[in-house]
Amino acid sequence: MRFIYSILIIFLISSCVTKNIMMETPELRKNTVKDLNPTFQYNPDYQYKIRKNDKISISVWGQDELSVGSIYGVYNSNEIYGKWLMVDAQGNIEIPKIGSKKVVGYTTIQLKDTLYQYLSNWLVNPIIDVKVLNKEITVLGEVKAPQTIVIDKERNTLFEIISKTGGFEYYADLKYIKIIRQENDETIISNINLTKSGDYNSKNIYLNPGDIVVVNSKWHKDFDKRISTIVPFTATISAFAILYKLVGNK
Repeated sequence: MRFIYSILIIFLISSCVTKNIMMETPELRKNTVKDLNPTFQYNPDYQYKIRKNDKISISVWGQDELSVGSIYGVYNSNEIYGKWLMVDAQGNIEIPKIGSKKVVGYTTIQLKDTLYQYLSNWLVNPIIDVKVLNKEITVLGEVKAPQTIVIDKERNTLFEIISKTGGFEYYADLKYIKIIRQENDETIISNINLTKSGDYNSKNIYLNPGDIVVVNSKWHKDFDKRISTIVPFTATISAFAILYKLVGNK
């Protein structure tokens, strides 16, 4: 019986082995983890620049025929109803009464100023608002509610975004919070160590729209899961062993 018991334990341990894509071994981390990349440092002049495939709404006060997804008055409408302009593969949008306009690389302020110049030709002091509807930050891994979060503000801190997911899970490895950022054609990855003392600002960094936050798992998570699976089985096996012994003695 002891032999069978040992074989079952070995079988259960080996059969429960899984690959956790949010977990890295300490050896692998030594080779891949980088210090905070300069692109993640605080930039007081940062403004989001419009990208291809962005969804743009344009609101002109009192001019519904010039608005797409207006936020003003009783005529307001939003993305739910498809009221937006998609930036096409050439970086253009089709603006009412203006036509095709290249907007990739523009900040919303620059686009508002451009629209103001056009519309001032037939409107007196037009009030214009421009909004990018699909500015998002994605959080993956060991948080209570991994999700893609739609943001309105230009500046969002790491802690603020994590709080929107409900906080960290038990197995979150706070030494290895990865931030992934796309800068043109380059993907930049840096690591945040939330357990390191000092410099609060180097931990609670500002995130940009499009950033991906990956909260890795502690290395022993899979081991703990395997053990928790094995324990009920061992209890069952022990019960059978006791019954077998009692029956065998009769």
